[in-house]
Amino acid sequence: MLVAPDKFKGTLTAAEAAEAIADGLAGLGLPVVRMPVADGGDGTVDAVAAAGFARRTATVTGPAGGPVAASYAVRGTTAVIELAEASGLRRLPGGRPCPLTATTRGTGELVDAALRGGATRIVLGLGGSATTDGGAGLAAALGARFRDAAGNPLPPGGAALRDLADLDLGAVRARLRGAEIVVATDVDNPLLGPDGAAAVFGPQKGATPGDVAVLEAGLARLAALAPDPAAARRPGAGAAGGAGFAALAFLGATVRPGIDYLLDLIGFAEKLADATVVITGEGSLDHQSLRGKAPYGVARAAARAGVPVVALAGRSELGAAEARQAGFAAVRTLTSLVPPGAGDPLAWIVANGPAQMLRALAASIARDLPGGPW
Repeated sequence: MLVAPDKFKGTLTAAEAAEAIADGLAGLGLPVVRMPVADGGDGTVDAVAAAGFARRTATVTGPAGGPVAASYAVRGTTAVIELAEASGLRRLPGGRPCPLTATTRGTGELVDAALRGGATRIVLGLGGSATTDGGAGLAAALGARFRDAAGNPLPPGGAALRDLADLDLGAVRARLRGAEIVVATDVDNPLLGPDGAAAVFGPQKGATPGDVAVLEAGLARLAALAPDPAAARRPGAGAAGGAGFAALAFLGATVRPGIDYLLDLIGFAEKLADATVVITGEGSLDHQSLRGKAPYGVARAAARAGVPVVALAGRSELGAAEARQAGFAAVRTLTSLVPPGAGDPLAWIVANGPAQMLRALAASIARDLPGGPW
């Protein structure tokens, strides 16, 4: 039985979820293999580290400008860098958002550290960012120069991009010569417009309607001065507050579907070849999950190999028909274990131990599905 969950956001990491599920399945009498997964967002470094990549740590610039200790992972000449590690919402001091000034510089510093360590392929997972700076900080850390009309370096953040007058990419191109940059993301938003980085994701990072207008203007200015302005329209350019755009337009990156690429990277197909059933899951199984999140990617990969998949989730918004169409033989939720009248289900789950409940949910598979769905 191949146990391949993503994180249960805010409660369990993917590795913790895999351990709880594996413990719950122990009584079924089948060998259990744990393989935590991620789709390029939070938890990507943890997932590849569990698959054998070596973890490295560097002190870099956090989104608010202060130092943070951030991890990345290395195997051979491949480095996996998770933007959320250096520039994510969880790195905001006290959780206080700074939507106009937050920077991706720390992510660029992680890329630089990996290059100095001998990496020639950088896999950049985009997700969970606190930033809407169009990836300017990322590029600046690798040598790009962003100046105003007086020739002064721009301060960090998306708001400052409105004053951008000159963009020099010579140093960053030299720094990345001989390196391959791969962006792993399932976000398909463009950089600008109603579906763009500022409009869609800015409010999630604390941006008011007025802030969104400021950030949109800054990103539009950045796109106008880029060597390839058309990159702003490419799917994924709006990922991580426009860091996808910087990767495409300034770093020469290619974009790959996050979960599919990362499953290849950790050798999921090899483990799948010996599996009778796959158990996947995440905190919330919803319609967003069907746009390329980890459990759906696991289900697609398993379907290609003819292996059935059971999803365990904190909660699910999918009806039975939708779940079957997505490739899940069964879906079981932690909320189903919450007794009537217990109040807020999430609060009850947290209070009663998500790991313990997930362990019980996994154990219930044998009782609820005699013979299993496999």
